[in-house]
Amino acid sequence: MIQGTASNVGKSLLVTAICRILANEGYTVAPFKSQNMSNYTYFLKDGAEISRSQALQAEAAKQEPTIWMNPIMLKPRSDLQAEVVLLGKPANTLSGRDYRDTFYETGLEVIHKSLTKLSNDYDVVVMEGAGSPVELNLKDKELVNMKVAEIADVPVLLVADIDRGGVFASIVGTLELLHPEERARVKGIIINKFRGDPALFADGIRWMEEKTGIPVLGLLPHVEHLIEAEDSLSDQQTTPKAANSITDNKYDDLAEKLKAHLDWHQIITILKRWNTQ
Repeated sequence: MIQGTASNVGKSLLVTAICRILANEGYTVAPFKSQNMSNYTYFLKDGAEISRSQALQAEAAKQEPTIWMNPIMLKPRSDLQAEVVLLGKPANTLSGRDYRDTFYETGLEVIHKSLTKLSNDYDVVVMEGAGSPVELNLKDKELVNMKVAEIADVPVLLVADIDRGGVFASIVGTLELLHPEERARVKGIIINKFRGDPALFADGIRWMEEKTGIPVLGLLPHVEHLIEAEDSLSDQQTTPKAANSITDNKYDDLAEKLKAHLDWHQIITILKRWNTQ
């Protein structure tokens, strides 16, 4: 599972690249984001609706997108309300408070069902979190970060954006605010949107690893990527053909660029070791 220290640190981009890398290595791969807040949507062949981001990730994985890849989608209707799309179909329009008070158990049930379906149908499920896993005012009933990692029982890679500044504080602060059992799932750190000479950041990587005890598995450069911004407050309506707008060779190019800056061998080792525990 890919989680981030904040929104817009590159989680979707990294999941897309990992899906293509694994697909090119011969695995059947499914992306998964339990809950996505966005008005950027994609219609499946049967008329069901999921987030455009997961549809693009499915294309990168060389798979048809399904409702199981994004079982819950929240489409903002105002600052206080969002339409809930459940397994591809509109279910209700709720306030944030009502969503937390009345939807949580339903959300857990559909997430369990989706993960069971995907794990039976694919070799690998590459999961994506949302925002930060340590939003403490929401953490008791969250449906998208560490609770989902616990349900699926998967290791987590934590991504941070160095371009916005404060990368050391954001990584260390996130880890400090996780419960011990949650922190134990974090098996690697990936620093995204780096500009300049990587050699100049060697001391930073060394400090990070010594401070956290967690290896830095990637220092990714700032790249022009192919995933549209997923602005939860956008007024953009559904885009049924969005997932056909990027060709295969561009996914391969993205995967090649990012894999060159990842410790891919160590990432695969973590996955295999976790699955044999």
